[in-house]
Amino acid sequence: MKAVRSVEGGVAVVDVDEPPGTGDVLRMRAMSICGSDLSYIGFGSRSVLGHELAGVREDGTPVIVEALYGCMECEQCRRGTYNLCATHGERALGMTADGGMAEQFRAPSARMVPVPEGLAPADASIVEPASVSWHALRLAGTGAGKRVAVVGAGALGLLAVPGALAQGSEEVAIVARHRHQRDAADRLGASNDPEGLYDVVVEAAGTEASLARCAELVAPGGTIVVLGVHFGPVQLDWMPLFHREARVIPSLGYCAHDGKREMEEAAAMLAGDPEIAATVITHRFPLEDAVEAFRIAGDKSSGAIRVVIEPA
Repeated sequence: MKAVRSVEGGVAVVDVDEPPGTGDVLRMRAMSICGSDLSYIGFGSRSVLGHELAGVREDGTPVIVEALYGCMECEQCRRGTYNLCATHGERALGMTADGGMAEQFRAPSARMVPVPEGLAPADASIVEPASVSWHALRLAGTGAGKRVAVVGAGALGLLAVPGALAQGSEEVAIVARHRHQRDAADRLGASNDPEGLYDVVVEAAGTEASLARCAELVAPGGTIVVLGVHFGPVQLDWMPLFHREARVIPSLGYCAHDGKREMEEAAAMLAGDPEIAATVITHRFPLEDAVEAFRIAGDKSSGAIRVVIEPA
């Protein structure tokens, strides 16, 4: 069977003898390309890529894969915060373990979430990044009456827009660099170019400049929640945060709370509004064209937001 493996300088479509992964076999329907996949290539991974995954079980049930496995035995895992398990990095799909960008993939049944009615399996791989944004918004206390600003309009930033509205925010504004991102934000219900100060500010670009912009936008007593991945030390202008008693919270992945998985909540949001997937998924490629799919995903001028790879 065919799979997409990280190789020096990019990716290659290769033959594998067995489905990658461990657990029950899924026939894959959609795998989307995340910025983390591009980072893994740069870090020297030689694994099968892919952690934004949707497939079909042997009984025909369409599912999404929770890519944060955890050990399922430690205190964090038992209480549902498996994103904080000390061992989950050992199972990072696409980096330290083979991911699911293949015709078939094996995943633990406990890490599968059914695709809800109303969400097409071909669109369901973006539930994973939507869950990342959902978790950050919940951590930051997004709710009724809150003003939310998002700095960065890649897929995570854009998916934070419907997430904030679904969690009760009365207003969402976004800072977007590119015209296609601004158009997408408008379709999703965000205003461009934030004005004033905001109760919740989502950092979704992963740069020092975006962190600085967040510090400018956060209201007194407000919260900056950081989705962007920052490798190594970061710098913040402390005085605006100090004078406003603003909080800065790192956000990692997604988990479960109050007996419910955040991935279920994000999937329900997408099922309730097909326009979200139609806006965020900008390109689709068959698996055999994965090299071109990754080229488009890594080209800032391509107009890509999320690129989806689909087995034939």
